[in-house]
Amino acid sequence: MELSFESTDPFTPHTRHIAVITAGLSDPSSTSLLGKQLAEATADALSQRGYRAEVEHFELREVATDIADSMVTSSRSERLSKMINEVEQADGIIAVSPVFKATYSGLFKSFWDLIDNDSLTGVPIQLGATGGSPRHSLVIDTAMRPLFSYLRMRVMPTGVYAATEDWGSANPDPNSNEAYLSRRIAHAGDDLTDVVTRLAPRPRRAPSQPKVLEVIPFEQLLNGSDK
Repeated sequence: MELSFESTDPFTPHTRHIAVITAGLSDPSSTSLLGKQLAEATADALSQRGYRAEVEHFELREVATDIADSMVTSSRSERLSKMINEVEQADGIIAVSPVFKATYSGLFKSFWDLIDNDSLTGVPIQLGATGGSPRHSLVIDTAMRPLFSYLRMRVMPTGVYAATEDWGSANPDPNSNEAYLSRRIAHAGDDLTDVVTRLAPRPRRAPSQPKVLEVIPFEQLLNGSDK
């Protein structure tokens, strides 16, 4: 089956589609808040360069049962399929996970396990993480970067980690935790924008043309291989 593609936006060629994936479990969530602030910083940086940002926010907790079902049945709900479709076509991605047991959450990893290995090659991604203690700040470099390097994505050099003590009321002290976090978020937005604007917008599938899924012969599955 041949896929048809459409321009990202034929009337505004400077539009860039940004997908924000957050794995916070509560509502409200500091993980979701960090994702939103990174998205705002990126949108502001794009606007300053004359680009228009189309931002899609995805909360993994809203599709947690869909992800679990897909992991064991290989079927996907309509809303999970839509989410994966948008992520796989994004011009840039922001991914934020809470830290559990010194690494990203199981929900976060399970979602990326459903992404096709070749669908995001070369796509820029900005990483963020949240935790209760600054001691977990290396999780971005020790756990998250290897995951997205495996997917052959362009991982941004500036990762943003926010501990509980980094959130609070606005503090005028430029050396405060809040001020430092704000500067790092702005820097991360600039990093992602610099790369996204150097790349051509990715072609997007027409709504009437779903992604063609590979069908694995049953005999091959019985042999214990999906390759």
